[in-house]
Amino acid sequence: MLKIENLHVAYGGIQALRGISLEVPDGKIVTLIGANGAGKSTTLRTITGLVKAVSGSITWNGEELLGKPIDKIVTTGIALSPEGRRVFPDMTVLENLKIGAYLRKDKAEIEKDIKWVYSLFPRLEERSWQLAGTLSGGEQQMLAVGRALMSRPKLMMLDEPSLGLAPLVVQDIFSIIREINRQGVTVLLIEQNANMALKIADYAYVLETGKITISGSGAELLADERVREAYLGKND
Repeated sequence: MLKIENLHVAYGGIQALRGISLEVPDGKIVTLIGANGAGKSTTLRTITGLVKAVSGSITWNGEELLGKPIDKIVTTGIALSPEGRRVFPDMTVLENLKIGAYLRKDKAEIEKDIKWVYSLFPRLEERSWQLAGTLSGGEQQMLAVGRALMSRPKLMMLDEPSLGLAPLVVQDIFSIIREINRQGVTVLLIEQNANMALKIADYAYVLETGKITISGSGAELLADERVREAYLGKND
């Protein structure tokens, strides 16, 4: 389980996170929704060690993560698929996937995991020798998720996976997130598309200006009038 307790993060005097606490139980899908600038991406970046916390605690299976170097955090079984996809455009699909496994030494298992990623994303296999920069937005998102899976994570964190994608592609991405979870990977999801995110979430939190204001099951938040008004539109 991932457990965040009373986490404070500041950038140059601005309080990005103001004492948030949340839990991501093993085997579940947990989503964090909120407006732009609410602190969602900051939360993920602090978990991975990319951003330093002022105070608080982040534990993963009882082990404190704050203060650990990024590569050590990855080797504990945590992977991030970042906002904006961030694929390496001048490298092939296959090379991008292999970079996801750069901390691993088990060559035979890496080959198995490449096959696993291709089973989740058949389109990536068809384009394995294509340069990542020439893929469509949806294909680049699939590659970003596949690359994160190559570290063989126990916890997969996804930052805005549907951003800028056509509705049909969004459906595909969410189906894959469900499938990854079914295969035993815990998921922490940040998503602008609150409706889709809440539909697949076991548990959800609303983050507003660095504070958690509402929490509950995905179904509870879908039915919550405050959430519907702020993030779903009254008639959604």
